[in-house]
Amino acid sequence: MSCGFLWDWDIHSRCRNPNMDCFISCLFELFFVCFKDVDLHSPSKGTVEMEPDGLVLVGKEDDIKNSQRITAKVNGREVVVFYHEGKFHALDSRCYHEGGPLNLGEIEDIAGQPCIVCPWHKYVITLETGEGLYEGINPLEPSPTPRWQSKGVKQRIHKVTVNNGNVYVSPPDLSVSFDSDYFADKYKNNGDLAVKKKSNSQAAE
Repeated sequence: MSCGFLWDWDIHSRCRNPNMDCFISCLFELFFVCFKDVDLHSPSKGTVEMEPDGLVLVGKEDDIKNSQRITAKVNGREVVVFYHEGKFHALDSRCYHEGGPLNLGEIEDIAGQPCIVCPWHKYVITLETGEGLYEGINPLEPSPTPRWQSKGVKQRIHKVTVNNGNVYVSPPDLSVSFDSDYFADKYKNNGDLAVKKKSNSQAAE
């Protein structure tokens, strides 16, 4: 609110008294008359950067690069975003096997691919494609040697977009289903259940 030429006649008449105390009192009274409707604690209203259409802002590029990983909600779904060897990767945060917290897993290079290893049961998932990997042998070989093989895409991957220092994740296309969808839905409104489950199982051992 602009004070302009706001003037209170009662204040004016009382300030004719040359007494200094009265003069100071009048100044304070004028201040509160002028600014009584102004919220001194309100932040300035600047322009807000609009997010790209359909994308969900999950964090700042530099912050994620420094932390290497974050978890975020995308349309209510918990997603883990990794920054590994110069690339961003986003997956459902709960392992397709039994809902283990992938954000607590270790990233390992397996068969030439960066993979996240679930901390619960050591299931291996590729960061690029969401494939589940396992070591298998061909019993028909003269000397069977374990080799990494694919179970197919098990974990839902989310597209990551970096724009103007911000990191965005695309909402999931639910017209296509993946094994990890079950646990993503299960923990959608209770993200700490899987962690509690792990704690309870460890206590029972």
